[in-house]
Amino acid sequence: MKKTFYVSVQGRSVLEDPGAAAYEWVIEAAPEEADELRRKLSSSAEADEDEFMDFVFPWPDTPEDGRHARYSERINRVYQEIYRLGTSETRSQMENSNLIHA
Repeated sequence: MKKTFYVSVQGRSVLEDPGAAAYEWVIEAAPEEADELRRKLSSSAEADEDEFMDFVFPWPDTPEDGRHARYSERINRVYQEIYRLGTSETRSQMENSNLIHA
């Protein structure tokens, strides 16, 4: 059974209570789908932290594009999942913001 969840990419959260924290997107998802989105958000956070460490302690032979690729790939998966589960308003906002090209 699908429920309404409130998603913050910045806060890396998927919540049932809209008043619990700030959020950017509204989705309709089964609890298992919300859990999978939480895992994707967590994975993007890890890639973001790795990218920060690469910036602070760069390896001279690592191209800059390679440093950003993992984070970009993971955050794109997050946005694709939000779009897939999003309400019509969420999908429209994402399209208008050029986050997703439908």
